Amino acid sequence: MNYADAGVSLSRADEAMVGVKKSVRSTFNPCVLGDVGNFGGLFTLKHLGFKDPVLVSSVDGVGTKLKVDIEMGSHTLPGQDIVNHCCNDILVQGARPLFFLDYVAMGSLEPQVMDSIVVGMAKACRENDMVLIGGETAEMPGFYAKGDYDISGTIVGVVERDNIIDGSRIHPGTKILGLPSTGLHTNGYSLARKALFEVAGYTPQSRVECLDKTIGEALTVPHRSYYKSLIDLTNAKKIDGLVHVTGSGFQGNIPRILPADVDVVIDRTSWEVPAIFKLIQQAGTVEKDEMYSTFNMGIGMLVFVDDKNLADVEAHLKAKNEPYYMVGEVVKGSKKVLFKD
Repeated sequence: MNYADAGVSLSRADEAMVGVKKSVRSTFNPCVLGDVGNFGGLFTLKHLGFKDPVLVSSVDGVGTKLKVDIEMGSHTLPGQDIVNHCCNDILVQGARPLFFLDYVAMGSLEPQVMDSIVVGMAKACRENDMVLIGGETAEMPGFYAKGDYDISGTIVGVVERDNIIDGSRIHPGTKILGLPSTGLHTNGYSLARKALFEVAGYTPQSRVECLDKTIGEALTVPHRSYYKSLIDLTNAKKIDGLVHVTGSGFQGNIPRILPADVDVVIDRTSWEVPAIFKLIQQAGTVEKDEMYSTFNMGIGMLVFVDDKNLADVEAHLKAKNEPYYMVGEVVKGSKKVLFKD
């Protein structure tokens, strides 16, 4: 026997790496030392001019959104999802991204699929001024069903120590702006799939009157990044807190940055909830508070701003063509999320 008899093909891996290497190199900048294929990626901070740099890291996956991507054949989109998601996770602490590492596992390595996944990652890395510095591809026969795969990613960024955003300056009277999402982003898909496909009987190819695209197309819109819209404001210390509205929604994420003596009041009438969320709620007969504790409901990032900086922040967002809503305010309390309807 040989490795191929066990279901692992080194020749397929070599074929897949041809396109992968091209995509990875398209993200490189002068901080990268070495080339694709080294045991470890080398990155120097020398050219970045930081005085007291603090590295910020995060790791995440795409979750069961992949099931919809796979059925739709949208293999470039999960790579964008994972990079943008991770970028937002370190942005909320004021960090700019430096480099990204990916992990892709599938039952039988399909070079075209692998190439598409990394094309998507490389696209998002370039858009976020970040290097795709390395990764791991695992062929795992018998572990994943035919056509299935999983991806995860690790991001490393940097922030000046005195620019770290930790929410400590949030106080009663702080205003909260909401920046729109592009849909579900990468959270809540187990509930969305159950409600739409199992309960309501839709398929990813189904069309419904309230959507301008198929249900599958609405569910696979990539998770967006807020880096370009917000990084200058974080560097200028105009923002007192940021919340990436991901898994656990509003109730689970907002308290992570709140001081112990404040609550947040979110006005749920201040923005129009996108149709895809309404469809999920109706299809699964999901309670309203459950929707807000699972999904972003159309708001992907919350920006906490002191009154003295509000005009500057709003002017900056308008200059960046970044839509926003005044969605809430901070009040005295004990780290709770309250809703106004």
